[in-house]
Amino acid sequence: MHIVYLTHEYPKKDLNAGGIGSFVQFLARNLVKQNIRVSVIGINNESKDIVDFDGDISIYRLAKSNWKFGKFYDHTNRILSKINDLDKDESVNIVEGSELNFAFFPRTTSYKKIIRLHGGHHFFAIELNKTPALWRGYQERQSFRKADHYIAVSNYVGSQTQKYLKFYFDYKTIHNSVDTDKFSMSKPENIEKNTLLFVGTVCEKKGIRQLVQAMQFIQKEVPTIKLKIVGRDWKDKAGNSFTTYLKTYINEELKEAIEIVGPVPHTEVSSYIEKAHICVYPSHMEAMPIAWLEALAMGKTLVASDIGPGHEAVINGVTGLLVNPFDIKGLASSIVEVLNNKNFDIYGKAARENIISRFNVDSIIAKNIQYYNKTLS
Repeated sequence: MHIVYLTHEYPKKDLNAGGIGSFVQFLARNLVKQNIRVSVIGINNESKDIVDFDGDISIYRLAKSNWKFGKFYDHTNRILSKINDLDKDESVNIVEGSELNFAFFPRTTSYKKIIRLHGGHHFFAIELNKTPALWRGYQERQSFRKADHYIAVSNYVGSQTQKYLKFYFDYKTIHNSVDTDKFSMSKPENIEKNTLLFVGTVCEKKGIRQLVQAMQFIQKEVPTIKLKIVGRDWKDKAGNSFTTYLKTYINEELKEAIEIVGPVPHTEVSSYIEKAHICVYPSHMEAMPIAWLEALAMGKTLVASDIGPGHEAVINGVTGLLVNPFDIKGLASSIVEVLNNKNFDIYGKAARENIISRFNVDSIIAKNIQYYNKTLS
């Protein structure tokens, strides 16, 4: 079996990979252990073609388009050309991409086209009370009509995407997984007391603004509180930085309490989780957040959002706490309650056991392979 994954975010030294890039790397590395051929195709962040290798995984980073308009169409044509080249050398059986990837693909291909739903344009736009863009929305609908099969990373993202696209597709839910060896049970002696950790893109939909606003209430109850913000900055089309905007909410009293670390390699994330007292991820919406699973795998108390697929990842009051991310005082109150509880790690053991039971690598990889084989048969 030869699988091609389409992503521009596959990790490399000078690129801070997003969640999907890290997910594809994790999945690909485990599939090659099962003697499955894996290639990755994406658009480079430079104006040149590069071929990389991650063990037995071949990564083709195609030069970014210099077209003034229609870059997506140009990128797609060159991706199609690369798939055809690979297919001639070693038959391609499956091409897997995101919700938008197949908009300009042929309807009929020699390989199966699979969309893995990590949360597409319609999903996030409507869930965040926005109107989907006409052109982007059209591309997404076309992509879904041209795909052959569908995998959803949560039941929620699958059902809601069907609803918003007004298009029925038969999907299989296969949750994201987490490397429980890499993200192993943390040691209590390594905790930096009263330190909160946020990991994720620094943008509005991740709820980081609400968390910063909550800090003023937390600080009144816990004067030694610290917040570390780990993740890449988000910029709008005009190039405006969300981190710069976020700093306008950090008053003089909070300047020493909040540290904006910025992006770090995924290999270093576990060291930040290890030291955190509590991990706080108050997202406005998620599909199935890997960052949550990583914190839970390390037995950390997780305070996260009671939204969308939240209950698919966290058993509220058993493996973590789910809160309303828009209720700033409620968010602060929940965090203070945990900080003041001498048994703050009460969720830790249950959290890790639940992750190992439901999201373990062997089980998730087996489900993926089983589904791939089914699509080919």
